[in-house]
Amino acid sequence: MILPVHAAVRAALSDTLAARFGLAVADQPALTIETPPRRELGDLALPVAFELARRLRKAPRVIALELADGLGPIHGVTRVEAAPNGHLNLFLDRGAFLSQWLEGAPSGVPASHAKVIVEHTAINPNKAAHIGHLRNSALGDTLVRLLRFQGKVVEVQNYIDDTGVQVADVVVGFTELEGRDVEEVKALAADPSVRFDYYCWDLYAKVTEWYAGDKSRLDIRGRTMHAIEHGDNALAAMGAVIAQRVVSCHLRTMARMNVDYDLLTWEGDILRLQFWTTAFEQLKARGAVFLRTEGRLAGCWVMPIHDGSPAEGVAAEGDEDPEQREKVIVRSNGTVTYVGKDIANQFWKFGLLGRDFHYRVFDTRPDGRPLWATTSTPAEDVGAPAFGRASAVYNVIDSRQSYLQQLLKQALAAMGFEDQARASTHYAYEMVALSHATARALGYQTDEADDKPFVEVSGRKGLGVKADDLLDRLIDTAAAEVTSRNPEIDPAECQRTAETIAIAAVRYFLVKFSRGKVIAFDIDEALSFEGETGPYLQYATVRAGNILAKLKDRDGLSPEDIARRLPALDRAPIDVGEDADELWNLVLEAARLDDVVESAVRSLELSVLAKYAFGLAQTFNAFYHRQQILREDREDARLWRAAAVAFVRQQLTIVLGLMGCRVPSRM
Repeated sequence: MILPVHAAVRAALSDTLAARFGLAVADQPALTIETPPRRELGDLALPVAFELARRLRKAPRVIALELADGLGPIHGVTRVEAAPNGHLNLFLDRGAFLSQWLEGAPSGVPASHAKVIVEHTAINPNKAAHIGHLRNSALGDTLVRLLRFQGKVVEVQNYIDDTGVQVADVVVGFTELEGRDVEEVKALAADPSVRFDYYCWDLYAKVTEWYAGDKSRLDIRGRTMHAIEHGDNALAAMGAVIAQRVVSCHLRTMARMNVDYDLLTWEGDILRLQFWTTAFEQLKARGAVFLRTEGRLAGCWVMPIHDGSPAEGVAAEGDEDPEQREKVIVRSNGTVTYVGKDIANQFWKFGLLGRDFHYRVFDTRPDGRPLWATTSTPAEDVGAPAFGRASAVYNVIDSRQSYLQQLLKQALAAMGFEDQARASTHYAYEMVALSHATARALGYQTDEADDKPFVEVSGRKGLGVKADDLLDRLIDTAAAEVTSRNPEIDPAECQRTAETIAIAAVRYFLVKFSRGKVIAFDIDEALSFEGETGPYLQYATVRAGNILAKLKDRDGLSPEDIARRLPALDRAPIDVGEDADELWNLVLEAARLDDVVESAVRSLELSVLAKYAFGLAQTFNAFYHRQQILREDREDARLWRAAAVAFVRQQLTIVLGLMGCRVPSRM
């Protein structure tokens, strides 16, 4: 697409700067490429003359003229002009590039053999997934797809906190509130008539209320956590049953969202295989952690906080208490906080521990490949690929964990792993709430007098929208719309179409906002076939497909046939006049996809991709309404326009796929 063109232009310009002005590559300014404001000014604009004016003591216009004169032939560039203001404007060979792009020529993105790990989802395995988890998985999975589009080797991990307080709370619920033993919990988890993750959702809320009734009951939580961490006891066995079953439920939910993983990393294995012990000894040897012998944190191993953020649960402004600037890594009772386990896991991801997990097949992925999980049992390793040992790590986790994620970087740096600290990226995002209308539609009472434009949810209190309930509601609503538009549609096809539309609706909605923005999910807004929505993009893609299908039925021409015809066609319909400029604008916008992907990854702002996709769909729809295609009498014009439609459909399909959305056969 467009990035190889940029690369060729930069290479030629760099050679010219060296030849004409004696500027070595290291002395050259950044060779920025811009888009001219009007098509008659060219397709690409370079402001390099402005960067060089002071250094060369020449006017930008003079420098631009010299560069235009000195640039040799560049593949695909038909002419170069020095604009009066000093920009260097380049005009591309429209017909040649449309032919090349339509034939699916390689993008020029080099494949990388260095592995990137992206960890996302990481839902506590104690209850059903909720809408907030969907934002994490939608962002994380989209990031994975963008990195792979760039040619990177990506390993997708889902961290399972099976030894944390949330699982302990559900164990307490079963043992203390319901009086169940591990065999009874196994039977409940295996009962096909019970939605086990939903059952645990309700039980978790009851346990929270039970604790609130008598704070001394929190001692039971502490003892339960300790038992789960140490293992080989009935409480640990019950925790394992709960976590295994709930994770299976989570995987089914995420499969509906077109989200997939390579590895499930179980926290319990970090403890059982002594990962934390190894990391702990290394941190102690370097003085990165130390034992508090007095004060509120007496008996705790703590890490000083160097990033300027307060310790968890502490408001520190104006307070010089050193304990305010420390994070507990190991509690006084010997249990490890989740930060400690995360540190060990981060070390392992980079291959810095000198230890590895054993692996087992947990399930079969949607494409038939095995889904691997860590284990503490050596006998199950057969056939497992090599996991970990990454060159870069992205942890997708909400912004409330920012300073704790900073501690991971701090721990790496304290051990002398500066490169790995720099290669550790916290992909942070804000929470998801509900619009008042959606909350009411899903059965929640809302306060009409509430000044907030959204309704906050809380899984601990049982106030929230389960992800599967939301998806079911979206699918039912989409099915009603599909049926109204296609009364004759087969019920099975209607269901498939509705599922495809509903998933695109929720995934696009969760990606289109800046990740630093709190979003209020609204069902009606997300499902609209008009405006900035996933269904609008799908509708534009289906419309393009319908045009091509009609052309095929009438004239017997497939997109491949059209591409083969282009070299022999008169170029006027794509080169000359306002209609030609509009057609080329559409093609050039569609070709920017690889550039947009690069920008989205570089800035870690995936909303850039969503907004680009929406803009491309808008541009296509405007083109469709202004220029005839099927009813165009001139064959040359009809085929050039059809070629543009085929290319746009190709690019819209790709960009939807990058956001985890599919294209239905009809809308």
